[in-house]
Amino acid sequence: MSDEKKEPWLNLLALTTVVLAVCATLATFKGGGYSTRAVLSQSQASDQWAYYQAKGIKGNLYELEALRLRRELQLAPKAALPLLEQSLADVEKKTAKYEGEKAEIQKEARRFEAVKTEAQGHGTAFGLAVIFLQIAILLSSIAALLKQKPVYYLGLAVGVVGLVYFINGFFLFLPA
Repeated sequence: MSDEKKEPWLNLLALTTVVLAVCATLATFKGGGYSTRAVLSQSQASDQWAYYQAKGIKGNLYELEALRLRRELQLAPKAALPLLEQSLADVEKKTAKYEGEKAEIQKEARRFEAVKTEAQGHGTAFGLAVIFLQIAILLSSIAALLKQKPVYYLGLAVGVVGLVYFINGFFLFLPA
């Protein structure tokens, strides 16, 4: 054993370093979860927009068919009018159906985009927390090695910033 006298503030330094390390670990875990959620939501939004485009193309085909039937109605003999009018009514119904479906698909795509944006906000806050917490842990380690209280206080200040971002990762009270 060393005959060196252990300074009492080093116990506090060790305790705060452990707390900072635990928070950094949790921030990494939570940030990764939100990052995954953002990627999945972006993928789901992209799928919805592709579906929206497919419905739009189908709807446009029915619109073209409606235009063709309207022209044909103008030129057709009277005997063919009831059949053409029925065909036009069916095509117009399908066109309206596709427009309604597109509105629902668009709403769903925007919902996925909102989830992605929110997840990115949480992920960013947790990412910043990890950065500040790791710097604080580094400064605490240096303070312990050099037995320098000012370095410990600097690490503590940086750690507080990291803890604020850590809490912000859950509640998003700070602007991005």
